[in-house]
Amino acid sequence: MSLKQAKQSAAPRFGRLDADLADVESAVVRSRDFLFSQQHPDGYWCGELEADSMLEADYIYLHTQLESGDPERLKRAFTEMMRYQNEDGSWSIYPGGPGNVSLSVKCYFSAKLMGIGADDPRLAKCREWVLAHGGVVACNTFTKMYLCGLGQYDYDAVPAIPPEIVLFPNWFYFNIYEISAWSRSILVPLAIIYAKKPYKKIPPEQGIDELFVGGRANSILRLRRDRKSTISWRNFFIVLDRLMHWAEAVHLRPVRTLALRKAEKWLLERLEMSDGLGAIYPAMLNAIIALRCLGYSEDDPQVIRARDEFEKLGIEQSPTAGMPEPTFRMQPCASPVWDTAQAVFVLGEAGVPRNDPRLIKAADWMLSKEVRHKGDWAVKVPGTEPGGWYFEFNNEFYPDTDDTAQVLLALNKVDNPRERYQHEVAERAIEWEFAMQCRNGGWGSFDKDNTKMIFQYIPFADHNAMLDPPTVDITGRILEMLANYGYTRDDKRVEKAIKFIFKEQEPDGSWFGRWGVNYIYGTFLVLRGLEAIGVDHLEPQIQQAAEWIRMVQNADGGWGETCGSYDDPNMRGIGPSTPSQTAWAMLGLLAAGDDRSDSIAKGVRWLLTRQKPDGSWDESMGDGPTRQNIITGTGFPRVFYLSYDMYRQYFPLLALTSYRRAMERKDSF
Repeated sequence: MSLKQAKQSAAPRFGRLDADLADVESAVVRSRDFLFSQQHPDGYWCGELEADSMLEADYIYLHTQLESGDPERLKRAFTEMMRYQNEDGSWSIYPGGPGNVSLSVKCYFSAKLMGIGADDPRLAKCREWVLAHGGVVACNTFTKMYLCGLGQYDYDAVPAIPPEIVLFPNWFYFNIYEISAWSRSILVPLAIIYAKKPYKKIPPEQGIDELFVGGRANSILRLRRDRKSTISWRNFFIVLDRLMHWAEAVHLRPVRTLALRKAEKWLLERLEMSDGLGAIYPAMLNAIIALRCLGYSEDDPQVIRARDEFEKLGIEQSPTAGMPEPTFRMQPCASPVWDTAQAVFVLGEAGVPRNDPRLIKAADWMLSKEVRHKGDWAVKVPGTEPGGWYFEFNNEFYPDTDDTAQVLLALNKVDNPRERYQHEVAERAIEWEFAMQCRNGGWGSFDKDNTKMIFQYIPFADHNAMLDPPTVDITGRILEMLANYGYTRDDKRVEKAIKFIFKEQEPDGSWFGRWGVNYIYGTFLVLRGLEAIGVDHLEPQIQQAAEWIRMVQNADGGWGETCGSYDDPNMRGIGPSTPSQTAWAMLGLLAAGDDRSDSIAKGVRWLLTRQKPDGSWDESMGDGPTRQNIITGTGFPRVFYLSYDMYRQYFPLLALTSYRRAMERKDSF
């Protein structure tokens, strides 16, 4: 640091003391070194993904249903599941959140499958909570379907998921490609399961009849009678659902065999070139059961491979000082492409030379994952050449626009000896991104114009994730990427995206975050995208967003927001400070031209004082057996959330790097 910089760092600026740039630089170096220490020898990064106890509960269910699994591993999964029971007896879908009835019923049932009696104090507490919140009938469709497989719910009482849906042609309004890619991969095997109706009898003491308010038979009957008779799309589908159940009962299924054959073909095709169906936990679990329902034996190669890919998501945890018992937990999927793209981009921003061998190795690894086959996305854009990237190690049918944009941002930080090849790949991916742009100017994740709201009223759509509409967070990232590749507002497609973003801004200046928690995430990505593409930061919409970020800063200098803001928008920007969300807020302010406010200074100090000696940051709550990582990632709002292990590492590094660059730029004048 120059003498001029040293004097300016030591002197008050704008009525307050800035963080010493030497301290910032030291933190950047330590963080950079730590991030490199996490790189795999093959060149990629892959942090752990954590979710709620549903993963362990469903793991126990699957192996009970199929009479398989390692008994000792199942015990360790049970231990892991029970760690997260709340004081009131329930289980939550995010740390510190309210109890969730579907998850609580699953955990209760899994505990009984593991031999825990109903008189156990932990289950007694859970039972009391579940009954107070509506009992089993209040659960979602997916939970009820799993209960049916072990005789704890009636197939006739769950919303019908007929396999005939795969027979609808692509031009038909209700074809399966009009629902989100993740729902598609979950529902097609579930439709096979619904058609075959597997049933395994379990001992009476393992049943959960005690979780039905007023008894099982009366509870289900009351549920049917309570359905409203008003005219609405939801009630139209309820009537249609009853008709389908009647057809099931009288075996009026003229094309069932054809439907199952096509569903099986669809399933088998998508098991190829992937880490299991959709490379996501629920689809993979359903696929295993569906294959067995279709008559595939335990030693069939398809079943063996599907199970192997599923078990790869497991993590064995040895005893520690805080957790004396060994445990086993499941991940919802793996995130190597995402983590690698984020890490390479951030390291490039942090000053790592563009020809650093470690970055080149990572770039080559990402290039090896380019999608070169048409997947489900091609139904809407059939004339487009394949390109782009997916999230996991292998998932050829399901590239997404968000990963593709981030990979392109990362590749732009690397001088690859295969420059021409890397350029050709990038050009293909950019054309694919433009082909995926929706009518309103924004981008969804896996499909184009996946926006038919009517699908939300289908009875089995109560998992709140039937659609994949355009979102501002993905659109903001794509704008940042396009700017890095020379695109400007002169391009009509870019201008259309900017208009979409401004139209979606909330009255208080923030933006909703679909894929990260929540308004802090959406706002930071929008501001970065708008700055990169050339929108003046003095525009009122930009300054209003910056003021919102400053307004929700915590007293300790950091920022935080809980998943509760998805349930109650009044909670936006409210939550304990976390490294990842503090970094997002700082990046948003810097993108809005704020490099001198007290908010920025306090945010920098918050990150500096909480960095560990090895250069990393911690993002957890609780101690010992109850310790949990705070959730800052979103799977499905209000349904499923994720903790990305590496968010708390690469985003603070990007924030500190961006701050340092802003200060150096200011000092150069």
